[in-house]
Amino acid sequence: MNYMTGVWFVRSCYFMSLIDRGAGYFYNKKNNGGDSMDIRALVKKEEKQLISFRRYFHEYPELSQKEFRTMEFIEDRLHEWGIETVRVPSGGVLGFLDSGKPGWTVLMRADIDALPIVEDATNLSKKKVAVSKNVGAMHACGHDGHMAMLLTETKILVEHKEDWEGKVVLMFEEAEELGKRGVPQLLRYLRDHHIHIDACYGTHVKWDVPVGQVEIIDGSAMAGAYFFRVKIHGVGGHGSRPDQTHSPIEAFIQLGAELRNYRMMRVPPSECFTYSFGAVEGGHEPNVVPDELVFAGTARCESQEAGLNFRKALMDIVHHACVMTGCREEFLEDQFFPPTVNTKECVEVGRRAAIETCGEDVIHERTSLWMGAETFSIIEATYPGLFVLTGIYDEEVGSGYVHHAPKFDIGEKGLVTGVEVALSYVLAMLKEKPEIRSFKATDLESMLELSE
Repeated sequence: MNYMTGVWFVRSCYFMSLIDRGAGYFYNKKNNGGDSMDIRALVKKEEKQLISFRRYFHEYPELSQKEFRTMEFIEDRLHEWGIETVRVPSGGVLGFLDSGKPGWTVLMRADIDALPIVEDATNLSKKKVAVSKNVGAMHACGHDGHMAMLLTETKILVEHKEDWEGKVVLMFEEAEELGKRGVPQLLRYLRDHHIHIDACYGTHVKWDVPVGQVEIIDGSAMAGAYFFRVKIHGVGGHGSRPDQTHSPIEAFIQLGAELRNYRMMRVPPSECFTYSFGAVEGGHEPNVVPDELVFAGTARCESQEAGLNFRKALMDIVHHACVMTGCREEFLEDQFFPPTVNTKECVEVGRRAAIETCGEDVIHERTSLWMGAETFSIIEATYPGLFVLTGIYDEEVGSGYVHHAPKFDIGEKGLVTGVEVALSYVLAMLKEKPEIRSFKATDLESMLELSE
């Protein structure tokens, strides 16, 4: 081989290698779902936008069933990105993101309402970076972070539609916290419009998990919840003649004692179960027996069976106490939400994808059940899914106070990890389409009947 022939041969090999690499690149982009996306780099690029979203939502919180400005902001962003939306009455906002290629459909959800709390401008150690400008309302549970993460995830998915296949349904749920919940209307809309969902994803920030870590739990991620509010109707009268009255206060005292006996005698010590009264209103003067009394509270349970057993026991105990005291009961609120239970196959995909994207240290192993509850439980009872607990504890910024409190705050670095984990899971599910054998859907109407 002469000199010129050798040069030609080397150059030919070089150009062929470029062609091979290029062909492989385009093949991978077309066929390998999220493999061609550098998730961490993409999220890093959007970090300022993520934090901006969170601080906006935090400064302008809105209470349950009143999230009008919040929903308008969400819709405006989705429309800017070319996403079709639907405003579901008393439910929230649904967005529909289509890659243009056939495949699975994954639902991603964020709750959007705030709590009726006057915010403290300081957290555990310093002044907060964002404080509510709507006095009397506060994102004290982290829903501002949930919305910010889902919007950021959406923006990244929109800008890289060529890198994945299938569809993503975006659910921004109003009234997760209080009153008439939004999730029944959203789920009925999806059912009535024959929108098929293959898997779902949700997250909740968690006050005691360090930023940079998440909990991905096989089984119950959060407890089930039963909310009750009962009015006891009696016959009032003068305090000097209780024999001429039917005191609702006496009925309440009796049922309280019976409930304590139920907790001790009917609930196994191995069962994670709690109940508490959060409100009691009845009477004003020391010498007047009132006509009525209202009490309200909640129970939390590790299993659906334990929650429904308590619901039945409460109804029986209240009725018995009223009969014994000559009163009459009226249930004003009777809402049950099952535990938030992750699907085994979704957990396997989620843990593996999170570790591949963020490293082994991203997983925070749980030591006990978080007794908080979630309306996402109904979504996960309807579709196979994963609910991740995203760490927001950051000693440096002073976050780490419990939820539903004036000093609650978010370590915003944790939201970055939350977006990375969410995208890694969703892209993996869309690509792999795992066979899900362990999931069995609960009848939607029976579940919604209990929750309403």
